[in-house]
Amino acid sequence: MSLIESLTLALALLYSVSLLYWSGKRWGAVVSGAALMGAALVTLYWPLFIALLLAGGLLALGHRVKPELLKGDVRANTLREWVQHLLALSMLLVGLQYGANAIMLKLGITPYLMRPDVGDAFLPIAGAIELKAIITLDIWDQNHPAAAVMLTVVILTGLLCKRAFCGWACPLGLAGEYLYKLRKRFIKRELLPPAWLDWPLRMLKYLLLAGLLYIVLGMPSASIPHYLEGNYHKIADLKMALFFITPGLITLACFAVILMLAAWRRQGFCRYICPYGALLGLTSFLSPFKIRRSTHHCLIETKGMNCDKCTRACPANIKVHEQGTVRSDECQACMRCVSACPKQEALHFSTRNGIKLSARGLTIMLLLLLFMIPLIAYVGGFWVSQTPTEIRMYLIQHLGAIGH
Repeated sequence: MSLIESLTLALALLYSVSLLYWSGKRWGAVVSGAALMGAALVTLYWPLFIALLLAGGLLALGHRVKPELLKGDVRANTLREWVQHLLALSMLLVGLQYGANAIMLKLGITPYLMRPDVGDAFLPIAGAIELKAIITLDIWDQNHPAAAVMLTVVILTGLLCKRAFCGWACPLGLAGEYLYKLRKRFIKRELLPPAWLDWPLRMLKYLLLAGLLYIVLGMPSASIPHYLEGNYHKIADLKMALFFITPGLITLACFAVILMLAAWRRQGFCRYICPYGALLGLTSFLSPFKIRRSTHHCLIETKGMNCDKCTRACPANIKVHEQGTVRSDECQACMRCVSACPKQEALHFSTRNGIKLSARGLTIMLLLLLFMIPLIAYVGGFWVSQTPTEIRMYLIQHLGAIGH
């Protein structure tokens, strides 16, 4: 685990401890903090100790500058934006470190910068094949173990807190927001497709997901060990990086379509193309937490007002003010509707039994899922790639000759 990964993990988990403490869950804060320190002691990994010290110092400084943020006593929109931007910054630094590591390997230089294993999160097909190997063959891949871990983590976020990963953590979703805002500066009008076209377009991401599932499920279990031991799998991350760094005409055309969609309408890429969004959209139906509207407090029923602030705030254009429970696969649990509601108790993110989850609670759950599970995987030896540096150096220098 590289220093950047360790620092991000330490910051996220210590911030979760802070939110637990200030929300009154003292025992949860103690248990989470003890688990984090225990992991550091078990591994005796010095970058993790340094990361804990740096993260503790940064949080202490943050408490002096903006104490309400450390306590979680801010509006949902503010909390979400901080989480999104910090995670995006972390992924940017990870990408720079990964690129530097790959360049040194290409030049035949033994890298002095570690390869960040969290980059395997961008190998969903490899992760799915690895999960199939674990389930059907009890084989644990050692070349890209983090791919299976991160795919599991993302699926768990969908099962427990709807599409909060999309709304709170995904860097592509954040980039799409900026593209949309940039377009709105020059073209003010909303360019929404008609309803009869919107629904078929939304099905595109499910078709892409079906194609990916076909690749994974169609691979015979007996051939998986050969694939996992092959050179293509060992170098799959670099193949993926090369695809983006040196794109062909078809790739550039695909990028242009993605950028156009992101700028054309809010969450255009997430809504129409992203297969991760499709996967989380399906799993989110099983989540016990959903946006629920209380007719006992809503101004529509209690005062007879034509209030639709929640609907106007929703980036997915869900008619929140017309529904008792929002079951849409497009809901990203972003809490914008909750923040926009003039009545505090009218909208909430809760279970059918009335267990409510505030923005602070959702942040805690999401960060613990995103970082505690990878920490457990790291302690258990199922995170760091075991592919020797010499093999990666050889394979990257012969990348063009390596196929399926």
